[in-house]
Amino acid sequence: MSSPLNFHLAQYDGPLDLLLDLIRKQQIDIKDIPIATITSQYLEYMEKAREMDIDLGAEFVYMAATLIHIKSKMLLPRDPALAEEGDTSDDPRQELVDRLLEHERFKNAAEMLQQKRMIEENVWSNPQIKSFVSEDDDPGLAITLFDLVKAFGEMLDRVKNRPVYEVESADVTVADMMRYLRDQFLQVGPDQPVFIMRVFELQRTRRAMIALFLAVLEMVRMQAVVVTQKDLFGEIALQRHGSFDQVFASEQPMAAIDKDYI
Repeated sequence: MSSPLNFHLAQYDGPLDLLLDLIRKQQIDIKDIPIATITSQYLEYMEKAREMDIDLGAEFVYMAATLIHIKSKMLLPRDPALAEEGDTSDDPRQELVDRLLEHERFKNAAEMLQQKRMIEENVWSNPQIKSFVSEDDDPGLAITLFDLVKAFGEMLDRVKNRPVYEVESADVTVADMMRYLRDQFLQVGPDQPVFIMRVFELQRTRRAMIALFLAVLEMVRMQAVVVTQKDLFGEIALQRHGSFDQVFASEQPMAAIDKDYI
């Protein structure tokens, strides 16, 4: 038995955030989670939170039930034939592992954008820049990728109560969503924006929304698009960058991104 963890009972954004923190602090292989140990530590955290009158929310209770269910399934004997072949398709932990890896990618992207925002807040602009900008130029409001993350998070909260229909098909990838956004720009024509929140609303699954969000981040990083907002509290839009055509001149960048997100 592992020794109990010393919790400081920090507030987590959700049960996946707590699980990921438990796994990373103990340097556990996320693809081979010792489910009994993690379940015990997760329940210990919930008990300490209850003693301190901290309301964790129903999603934490649901995850606790999920962990106990996985733990019980791990106790069942495996098919010897599958064990000899090394088949892990029936591993009851696999769905949880996939969710944790997806959550970690999204969290890392958010942390990167938070660091970028902090850097931007400590950069002074040149007050004389107006002398070099034409009066006809309309750059719109200053908006950062941090604003995009915030808007995306709010949208995910809204769709929690919306019925989502999971269609059995091949998993959508980040590269697929980059091609999808490229096609959206080709449809609206040159110099026209793509309103990204409208595109998010068209997605039928949470996985597709997250893949689309990561595709936006990749396109901004590759300088294919820029994020704009015309009016205060207006819609967030994507505009073509000057390098848009160059980025999509070949399939090589998308192939590289496919490898990064495997």
